[in-house]
This record gives sequence, C-alpha cells and structure tokens, in this order.
Amino acid sequence: MAKHIQKVLAIGGMNGEVDLLENLFEELGDEPIDAVTLVGDLGAPWSKADTYRALFKALGHADLAAFWIPGPHDAPISDYLRESYNIEIAYPKLRGVHATAAIGPDHVLFAGIGGEVVDDPDTVRSEEALIRYPGWEAEYRLKVVGEFKDYAKVFLFTTRPAHKGLHEPGSEVLAELINTYRPRIVITGGDEPSGESLGTSLVLCPGRLDRGRYALVDFHNSTVEFGSVAAHASV
Repeated sequence: MAKHIQKVLAIGGMNGEVDLLENLFEELGDEPIDAVTLVGDLGAPWSKADTYRALFKALGHADLAAFWIPGPHDAPISDYLRESYNIEIAYPKLRGVHATAAIGPDHVLFAGIGGEVVDDPDTVRSEEALIRYPGWEAEYRLKVVGEFKDYAKVFLFTTRPAHKGLHEPGSEVLAELINTYRPRIVITGGDEPSGESLGTSLVLCPGRLDRGRYALVDFHNSTVEFGSVAAHASV
C-alpha cells in the first residue's frame, strides 16, 4: 500500500445493502478513490454472515484499500470477526479495524472501535445480542495508536464523539481520544450527513448508505463532498 492517499470514500449504515455499494462503485468509476471506509451497521438483520461475505467480496472486487468497523447491531461479534478474518486472507487490501489499527496507503494509520461506546465506566459490555463497550475499553483498545505518533491518522467510530457543533449526544471519551491523538479525519455513524471540526480533526458523518448517502473526503485538505447514489445502476 505504497501509493499516496488523496480521496477517501466514507460510507455508513449499510444494513446489508450490498447492491447499493456496487452501484456506488459503478457511479464513481472515474473518481480517483484511494481508500474506502465503512462504519456499521454492516450486515442485514436477517442474514448477517451472508451479507458480510457479499459486502467484503464487493470491496475486494473494487480493488481498493478498505477499512471498516461493525455497528451495534452487527452482533454476535463472532460472526463479524470470522468473516473479516476470512476475507482479509483472500484480499490483502482489506482490513477490519475494530478495536485495532492498520496501516493504509501513504502510511496513513486507520484505527477505530465499533458498536456503541457508553462513557459510564460501569456499563455492561456486550458482544452477543448487541455490540456495546464502556468508554474505558475504547481507551484501552486504542492505546496502540500512541505508538504511531508521526503517522497521519483516520479514526472510525459508530458512536459520535461529544461535540456541540453536531447537535446530538455523543461520547466524551471518544472526543478525548480525538483530542489526544489528533487524527486528520474522524468518520462516525449517524443518520444525517454532517461535518464539523473538533480541534484540528474533521469529524464527519457520511449518512446512511441504505438511504443512498455517502461522502468523499479530500484527505490532505480535510474537505468533504456529500453525495447520493441511485437505487439502481444505469445500464
């Protein structure tokens, strides 16, 4: 993954709509995309393992570096992890970064934590019926980011960080992680597209792909262009 990174395709809330993802890749065929990011929920409620496989294969066929995290409803975590592990063997450009990190194009570090992050330290963690973690676990899992001080960074969260500009509740723990590690871009879950600065970081929500929403991010200029994809690709 030695190429330079300029444009990042940000996607959220797929809920198994793999056809929309394929349509999006077709519509953006002439766009010079360097990396794809996805924040969950990824799988369809009725058949998560099957849709994970279809989703990851679509990413693999696009032949782009891609990074993703699960959403709260991508439980049980074992199904998600198994399919992520299998596809990463077949397609080396693909990396799940749930509670971990990976080096992408141009030595950019992609890291994140999926599911719901709740600041209350006594929150009961869950990975079976729902993916949910107390804030301290998010801090612990992402300590590894501190070992990459000189790397530009992209963070993926399905829970939004606390930020008055987003006009929605959010996690103070995730906001503090952003302030500590200063990623260039933070991509979060959420229903409606939005983009705000948090310190030196651009915090953006691409909206939900199952509603046709996506975003294109200029990595170096920290600017974002929101778009929508048709339900059916043109022929």
